Amino acid sequence: MNLKQIRIGKALSVPALSRLSGVPIRTIENVERSGECKVSTAIKLADALGVTLDELCKINKAGE
Repeated sequence: MNLKQIRIGKALSVPALSRLSGVPIRTIENVERSGECKVSTAIKLADALGVTLDELCKINKAGE
């Protein structure tokens, strides 16, 4: 999942993304660490970041 890279690329902190998405800070931290989340959470994060689910969930070539 590309959450951390996209968030940093948009100059957003975890608390700022939490406010925009309505997803708790702890959940965002867990998603960034594990790369996994519920579809409903992924939709909220993608909407807040202005990206598609495909862009958010795509696994990069390094396998991260």
